[in-house]
Amino acid sequence: MTFDAIASLATGATWALLLIAYGLRVRRRGAFRSDRVAGVGGTVVMGEGIMQATYWGIEPVVRGLVKLKLTPNAITTIALLFGLGAGVACAAGLFGLACACATISTICDILDGQVARFTKTGSAKGELYDAVVDRYTEFALIAGFVVYARDSWVLVAIALAALHASFMISYASAKAEALRVDVPRGLMRRHERATVLTLTAGLVPLVDPALLARFPALPYGTTLACGLALVAAIGTASTITRFARIYRALGELRSEPR
Repeated sequence: MTFDAIASLATGATWALLLIAYGLRVRRRGAFRSDRVAGVGGTVVMGEGIMQATYWGIEPVVRGLVKLKLTPNAITTIALLFGLGAGVACAAGLFGLACACATISTICDILDGQVARFTKTGSAKGELYDAVVDRYTEFALIAGFVVYARDSWVLVAIALAALHASFMISYASAKAEALRVDVPRGLMRRHERATVLTLTAGLVPLVDPALLARFPALPYGTTLACGLALVAAIGTASTITRFARIYRALGELRSEPR
């Protein structure tokens, strides 16, 4: 078994243990409730139960980071470093390692906000830094795949379509806020995209060897390419829907005098 496959299995085993532990918690004490998760809400891509389990699982980590006096911005920086590391690993074809790095980056992206709320140290500057890091880490993984698949225009096109959809969804939300209309809900939000891409990256060293043995013409990394295609397709549809809702919302506002 390769190191890359071990990285995927270790990441998957960690999530499996978390979900098992959370299942026991629900059975004994009921479901955990995070107001943050309730506010974001779940979708068919990422159920609220999985999100609640994640926030429940990181609570001890949050308390530990607070005791260590690690600032939210420092945690955001760690998220950036691991996110960039995921991109480098992806470019090198180490998709299991990319999955592990992306997972740590995503968890840190949750931790910084939780630590900020726990210590009441949240700020507009911190939110700005967090938003910028989100864009860079998301770009890194997809850009890494583009570098890896640079000899295949089909894979590059799929990755670029996923990148475009990802950024347009974020832009739609930002534009709605700037125009002072309700931010439309939809699929393939940041945490959903991260989940799809991290999961499919981790499946590459576990699934692709058998897949390529049966279909030799397929490139290594096909499973992640499928995840990118899913993000591109659903994300593009979600983007169109979001802008249509924003357009309608603007039409319902009373015209202001010029």
